[in-house]
Amino acid sequence: MVRKTAGGIVYSTNPSFEITPAEMPERATVPKDHDLRVQLDKKQRGGKLVTVVSGHSGNQLELEVLAKLLKSKCGVGGGVKDRFILIQGDFRDKILELLLKEGYRAKKAGG
Repeated sequence: MVRKTAGGIVYSTNPSFEITPAEMPERATVPKDHDLRVQLDKKQRGGKLVTVVSGHSGNQLELEVLAKLLKSKCGVGGGVKDRFILIQGDFRDKILELLLKEGYRAKKAGG
């Protein structure tokens, strides 16, 4: 999902220009060994339902990439706040299925 770049170089007129592996930044990988919890919440939200995904221990970029994937697959809004992924609406089953399909360890929490 995160593309490798050549430090901002898009095109070079130098015919002998090559990008060495040392110049390539590390690709952000999504570790799949998180114990993710998927739960429904409506506290302090005016009675509106929000599906909350917690337990992700990766960096902020990985968390935002996962949130974007879940939002696009569910077709709703949401975001990342305080290391939690918030998805508008009750999508616990669909999100759980998507996380398992992506290779994450996830389960429902909170009844």
